[in-house]
Amino acid sequence: MRALAIVHQNDAGPGVFAEECRERGVQLDEWLLPDGGRPPVEPADYDAVMTFGGAMHPDQNSRYAWINEEKKLLGDLIEQGVPLLGVCLGSQLVADAAGSRSARAANPEIGWFDVELTTEGATDPLLGALAPGFTGFQWHSYHSPLPPGAVALAQSPSALQAYRIGERCWGIQFHAEVSQSDAIAWTERFEEDPSAVAMGLDPVALTQQIGERIEAWNELGRALCGRFLAFSASAARA
Repeated sequence: MRALAIVHQNDAGPGVFAEECRERGVQLDEWLLPDGGRPPVEPADYDAVMTFGGAMHPDQNSRYAWINEEKKLLGDLIEQGVPLLGVCLGSQLVADAAGSRSARAANPEIGWFDVELTTEGATDPLLGALAPGFTGFQWHSYHSPLPPGAVALAQSPSALQAYRIGERCWGIQFHAEVSQSDAIAWTERFEEDPSAVAMGLDPVALTQQIGERIEAWNELGRALCGRFLAFSASAARA
C-alpha cells in the first residue's frame, strides 16, 4: 500500500500518522507542495491521500498561488473516489474543493477543546470509536461550513470538527496527527499568530498541558490514522 502526505510547511506534516504508516508497512510519500515539483507518482494513483495543516489560510490564494491548484487537485480526488483525509487547513481546503467556503471563525480554537460526535459520527468508520466525544488539540482561526451533500460527524461550540463527503473522503479540524515536538514548536512561536496573541495564549500553561496530554492524544491519532489506512486498503481491494 502507498499513501501520499500533502504538506504545507515543515513543522506541520504527518506527525504520528507517519509512525502509523511505518507500523503498518505503508509507504508514505511526503510532498511539500508549496516548494513545487510533483510527488513520485500521480496523486490519483495512490491508495490514500492525506493533506495537512499550515499557518496559511484557505482564502489566501492571492498570496499562495498553490492554494487554488491544491483545491482543484482535491476536487479531482474526491470525484475519482480516492480515499482522502484532510486535517485542519487540509480539511478546509477539502471542504472548499467540495463547494464549501471556509472563513475566519468568530472564536479561534488554540489549545485543548471538547469535541462532541453527532449521531452520524457515532457510526462512522473513522470517528465512531471516539463517541460520544473527546478533548482534542486544536490550532485554527478559520472554519469550514458543511460542504453540500456532506455529513457532519463532530462539532465543538465554535466549529464543525469533522465531516464525511460520500464514502471515501473525510475532513477533521482537530490536529490528530500532531507530534509533541511540533505542538511545542507552534506554542513557542505563538506570537507569529495574531489570533493566539489576541486570545491571550499562555505558552507556559499550554506547553505544560501538551506534556501532560500528548501521549494519550497521540495514541488516539495513530488509531484514527490506522482506521483510515485500513479503510483505504479495503477500498483498493473493492
